[in-house]
Amino acid sequence: MSSEQQYIELYEQARQVIFDHAPESMNAVRDEAFEDFCRQGFPSKKVERYKYTDIQKLFAPDYGVNLSRLQIPVDPYEAFRCDVPNLSTSLYFVVNDMFYKGGEELSNKELRNKELRSNFHPSLPEGVIVGSLRDYPELISKYYARLAKTSEDAVTALNTMLAQDGMLVYVPKNVKVDRAIQVINILKATPSNAQRQVADLMVNRRVLIILEEGAEIKMLFCDHAADDRHFLTTQVIEAYVGNNASLDLYCLEETHHKNVRVSNVYIDQGRDSRVNHNVITLHNGTTRNKLDLTFSGEGAECQCFGCVIADKQQHVDNNTLITHKVPHCTSNELYKYVLDDKAVGAFAGRVLVEHGAQKTVSQMTNQNLTATKEARMYTQPMLEIYADDVKCAHGSTVGQLNDAALFYMRQRGISLQEAKLLLQNAFINEVIDHMQLEPLRDRLHYLVEKRFRGELNKCDGCKLCK
Repeated sequence: MSSEQQYIELYEQARQVIFDHAPESMNAVRDEAFEDFCRQGFPSKKVERYKYTDIQKLFAPDYGVNLSRLQIPVDPYEAFRCDVPNLSTSLYFVVNDMFYKGGEELSNKELRNKELRSNFHPSLPEGVIVGSLRDYPELISKYYARLAKTSEDAVTALNTMLAQDGMLVYVPKNVKVDRAIQVINILKATPSNAQRQVADLMVNRRVLIILEEGAEIKMLFCDHAADDRHFLTTQVIEAYVGNNASLDLYCLEETHHKNVRVSNVYIDQGRDSRVNHNVITLHNGTTRNKLDLTFSGEGAECQCFGCVIADKQQHVDNNTLITHKVPHCTSNELYKYVLDDKAVGAFAGRVLVEHGAQKTVSQMTNQNLTATKEARMYTQPMLEIYADDVKCAHGSTVGQLNDAALFYMRQRGISLQEAKLLLQNAFINEVIDHMQLEPLRDRLHYLVEKRFRGELNKCDGCKLCK
């Protein structure tokens, strides 16, 4: 059976179950997504945007899918311990692909981590919504699956045909959310039989972010695995950033080697808007991140940063497409990788400047360190320009630590191991220093150093990792 055939049969057999446990606003586009998925099938490595990751192989195993919306027996507060000091975030949980609403009930108990629980669902500015997609059908009907076109990406089509819930973030006009929104995505496998055996699990996560004109928000997504099982996660994020609006989006992955994550992020920017997009991969199995960002209004700006540390046989693939449709927009991309052992990294970035998008300014940089001869890095920065008054540049490097710098440091009594650590830290810190969320930035400096020292097996920030 082909990889896609098992999902086609699953949908045909369980279609009514899926519809019965999902809101009408999500069901409205489900059959169309199914048709698009059947037509496309999973992309092979011959497809340009998927040439560095074997999607068909990733989706071939038989994973369980919680289509009946069984409640997962997990207390997120007991599974997770945030170790970012003074972050002062508004804390929310998504357990697998379901928005977690248990905080009000749990916060009344005498539990150890009162400070963490006090951050759960704090008061938000008037009109701001952070909640389940199923509770806001009018907004979902207007925005859902408009940016994430199922006709153009099979993984997005699969996610749209199977996703049954998700997270909505809505900020009304001219409202600034001062306190960052932190979303903890917890992967927890469900019991498969009476003996309480745990099955491998597929999760289809959905996020919709809507910023009206002049709105501002900072969001941090943290991925954690609460079971030592095989997980397959598809994630689709759609972000509408209105005129003069500002979105800071951080995606931090700290899972384990049995986790497969395929994430597609779609962002549309209005006039004079600002987006700061950061993706950080510290621990994973196989990760494939795709970013599609479009400038729809003049004067908009985006900053896109990526930081990857991988070893053993980990695989990290970042693919970006920045589309300049209108004049006077600025994009800047900086992605850095440090690969050890037999890790595989890939970066493919494309900047498309359409006809009439004059005065475009764009810079794309990908820099990579390979610590062993077995580590592999694939890099493909691309410019496609159809306007004649632009400033665009791109470049990439793949290499090892500078021998002259190592020699200089060893002459001054620094051990070889410590010298390598200092140079690797300096290399990665250029990306981390761009992050606007100061407590997160400081914490990442600490975690990255421990990661390079080999003292960090997972995130070191939650109960499961200690």
